Amino acid sequence: MIKPSNSADNLIAQIILGIEEVKGLEVKLLDLRKIENTVCDYFIVCSGTSNTHVSAIVGSIQKIVSKAIHEKPFHTEGLDNSEWVLMDYVDVVVHVFQKETREHYNIEELWGDAETTLIDSNL
Repeated sequence: MIKPSNSADNLIAQIILGIEEVKGLEVKLLDLRKIENTVCDYFIVCSGTSNTHVSAIVGSIQKIVSKAIHEKPFHTEGLDNSEWVLMDYVDVVVHVFQKETREHYNIEELWGDAETTLIDSNL
């Protein structure tokens, strides 16, 4: 895996801590830096088991990242139904899905050229 820059590395680590804190599932890091014309450098993709679990993952990420490195997402969308919540930290975009929605949109396959690292072995 290509090593993330220090600031991205720290942000990624805090996001993953937030996901793990509430037992987010199937956590993957997609490195998009070698792909032309991408909107960010990294995607972090994970799953929750319900609307409540997805919301809890998002809340945990926001709390831990804010407390540790004083960062807030530039934009968050999808909290209305919590089937797919996108959190935009500019260089890192987090996708928190319910399992069925993740399977339907298949972000990992869509960005198949990205170097992918499995963070969580709950697959």
